[in-house]
Amino acid sequence: MFFLGLSYQVSNAQSPIDTLPRIHSVKRATNLSAILPGAGQVYNHKIWKVPIIYAAFGGMAYLIKFNNDNYKKFNGALITRLDGDSTTIDNYVNRYTDANLLTLSNYYHRNRDLSIIVTSLIYVLNIIDAHVDAHLFTFDVDDNLSIHITPTVMANPFTPHTAAVTGLNLNFRF
Repeated sequence: MFFLGLSYQVSNAQSPIDTLPRIHSVKRATNLSAILPGAGQVYNHKIWKVPIIYAAFGGMAYLIKFNNDNYKKFNGALITRLDGDSTTIDNYVNRYTDANLLTLSNYYHRNRDLSIIVTSLIYVLNIIDAHVDAHLFTFDVDDNLSIHITPTVMANPFTPHTAAVTGLNLNFRF
């Protein structure tokens, strides 16, 4: 038989930091992050997140430009091929068919639009992250919060004629 024991301790010791008034505005962190991505994270003292945010925006800006340039190139080639003017020069005359140019144009158009949507999602996630971090700014995560799991052998409380039961003892300290 397996037994699980639970116990807890409450520590009333306050650190000097706990006695100081903490004024941290959730609204301000959210607004800062909405105005300038990463500013809410700086306000929340999570500066390590700012390079991640700007790397994501930089990568998405690159993908938007890459896909837009290729969309314009293949769409322009398709328009040039289908305009009916014999004086225009078709750079892809022996490389791609009309169907291939249409497929490539649609592919890069769709990828450009998806890149814009993902960039918008990154912007919204930046605001949500600043908002949640501001709510958790005063959340207590010091060393007094702990759980200790230890194996234990104890008398069986359900059947007194058995000798012992092995189990786990969980000690919560907060």
